Amino acid sequence: MNSILTQLKIFAKENNVPILREQSGHILLQICQKNKPKNILEIGTAIGYSGILMLEGSGKTSTLTTLEKNPLRIEQAKANFQKANLQNRVTLLEGDAMTSLLLLQSQQKTFDLILLDGPKGQYIKYLPILKNLLTPKAILFADDIYLHGWVKSQEKIPHKHRAMVMALRRFIDALSVDQTLKTQFLDIEDGLSISQKK
Repeated sequence: MNSILTQLKIFAKENNVPILREQSGHILLQICQKNKPKNILEIGTAIGYSGILMLEGSGKTSTLTTLEKNPLRIEQAKANFQKANLQNRVTLLEGDAMTSLLLLQSQQKTFDLILLDGPKGQYIKYLPILKNLLTPKAILFADDIYLHGWVKSQEKIPHKHRAMVMALRRFIDALSVDQTLKTQFLDIEDGLSISQKK
């Protein structure tokens, strides 16, 4: 199975597809191996790399619901889930992530692990819904929360990134004060947060 993940890493590098970085992926895999989440939700499928990683780490009965709106990425991910022989354990919801999240909430779906790796400016908007989708003790893993270091920087942010940076700062602040979640922030790679529902 690792050969598929290796192939996807090479493909991602050659084609400039953003996927989980090395250390972040390693930490996420450890969480899966330790907690064995039954139901996993992923916001941002890309080519299926992190989805395959999580299913492989979680055991044979885990399932993945993954959200993606880019038509090319959807096709690539479907092909890669098939190659990994995991297609029967994956539900890929196509289209706008917020629409899909509201649908999952209305269906009263819950998840033991949520990987948030979609559009960074939307993290703060997704957060109230994601909290509703977490089972007790479930984990919310958010990747790239520092956005090239700008989120922590005191310097002037390039104009086109300013709204996204402000949104990520609000997301981090919200996690920091949330009494229903226990959150740790890790300053590795481009920053990540790991929140456990109390």
